[in-house]
Amino acid sequence: MPNGMILCTNSNLYQVKVENEIYQCLARGKFKKEEMTPLVGDYVEITVTHPENYEGVIEKILPRKNELKRPKMANLTTLLFVLSMKNPKPDLLLLDKQLAFASWIGIHSVICFNKTDLENPEKIEQIAQIYQKIGYPVIKTSAKKGLQVEELKPFLKNQITAFAGNSGVGKSTLLNYLFQKKLTQEGNVSKTQRGKNTTTSVTLYEYDQNSYIADTPGFSTFDISEIPKEELDKHFIEFVPYIQYCKYSGCSHIKEEDCAVKQAVEQGKIAKERYQNYQKIYQELKESEERKW
Repeated sequence: MPNGMILCTNSNLYQVKVENEIYQCLARGKFKKEEMTPLVGDYVEITVTHPENYEGVIEKILPRKNELKRPKMANLTTLLFVLSMKNPKPDLLLLDKQLAFASWIGIHSVICFNKTDLENPEKIEQIAQIYQKIGYPVIKTSAKKGLQVEELKPFLKNQITAFAGNSGVGKSTLLNYLFQKKLTQEGNVSKTQRGKNTTTSVTLYEYDQNSYIADTPGFSTFDISEIPKEELDKHFIEFVPYIQYCKYSGCSHIKEEDCAVKQAVEQGKIAKERYQNYQKIYQELKESEERKW
């Protein structure tokens, strides 16, 4: 049976790329019984039922490296987090949630600050430095004007990348620029500054050989409740060198004394903004766990 990758779904049909051909496939009924749904990004085995019409049936879903529940995708290698510098303003709490979640599921993170033409360069650099010092790649672009978008390309090579970020930050504009054609409709930012989401489903576009990019519906929230609060600190990667020096094993880095992480914040080794967001996210996870009981 030929192997392929699911590029997109439409109702009960799946577009599966097998070598250089695209097959329209149904999924076997056994997946429903097993409560398993084929996802965009899944590697699958198919049976070709009508070669002349490029039609087939998905027989088997191969083991996944990872899985995202929102957007529903599998086997991502890179998450490219897009923030706008203005209209809407950058949501750094959301970004820190996203970075922690990407670390949790083992996906490489790249940060893109878009609409840089609308903000003071010093302010942009101040925010960018927080994340560059940690070790995250940060690209500063203006997709509308085509500025620095080319700098994203090395991070997309031989990757399966999803563009993530709130509506209105310019994900679709970046995507259309990279492909030099209009793949998706670009949304306008509403008066509420939340943006108008125009992408309604996940689609993988082949950007280059072995390189795929997903345009995904905009996020207004980001659910990180899968991360146990006790493990959150390990996914704020700049905390990791200091955790072992905390006085108490299992230190939450919130109220404990002799906390090496809090000392690193006071010494300027960890950005206060990141630590404050850690506290908010930790509390959110704590409250979420308490609600379960």
